Amino acid sequence: MSTIRVQVRCFAAVRDLLGCDRLELVLAAGATASQLHEQLIERHPGLQKLRVAFAVNESYARADRELHDDDVVALIPPISGGSDDADAFRFELTHGALDPRAIEREVRTDRDGAVVTFAGTTRNHNEGVAVTQLAYEAYDEMAQQVMRRLFEESKKRFAITRARVVHRLGVVPVGETCVLVVVAAEHRGPAFDACRYLMDRVKAEVPIWKRETLLGSGDQRWVGELPRPDADG
Repeated sequence: MSTIRVQVRCFAAVRDLLGCDRLELVLAAGATASQLHEQLIERHPGLQKLRVAFAVNESYARADRELHDDDVVALIPPISGGSDDADAFRFELTHGALDPRAIEREVRTDRDGAVVTFAGTTRNHNEGVAVTQLAYEAYDEMAQQVMRRLFEESKKRFAITRARVVHRLGVVPVGETCVLVVVAAEHRGPAFDACRYLMDRVKAEVPIWKRETLLGSGDQRWVGELPRPDADG
């Protein structure tokens, strides 16, 4: 029987269960993403309890996607460049504190009558439980690719001139900013609409994961939903 070799990327709760952030698997030729998942469950039964989506070569894929030699497959647990507009529309991941005023200065031009900023901050509770901090991680390469597509879609939908999305990684204490979305436009309506649209799509699609640390016990838990790449926002 002929075989293929694929690389598997593991993030957040998947990495915790498998004990590694990447591995190589040998599969029968014609195997699908779902069959890869089943093989991993045989080795790590706890994985069966975790909902996952799939990405193949940094694009979301169906469970029945057929795999080929040297494919890179990512198991995506629930989640919390190259064009002329690369400077006007930019996505960044950073471990440092976020400064909304600095991002606004990058985005605003004299042709813009509106600059709308959304700042998402760490709150001290979730689902009735006290939270002391959040920690974020991302599938960087795929996140960049997804955001390029979201910027293209936002430009088609809204009359905006520039936008930035900046997401913090690592530990973010209560009260500090996790994510900034800044949009500039000639008029306030498109700026407001595009800002909300981008933030909603980031939450629904970009592979960024959030882990809460709970007050008192110090227990940690991954929180979020599976990505919705067809989300309309």
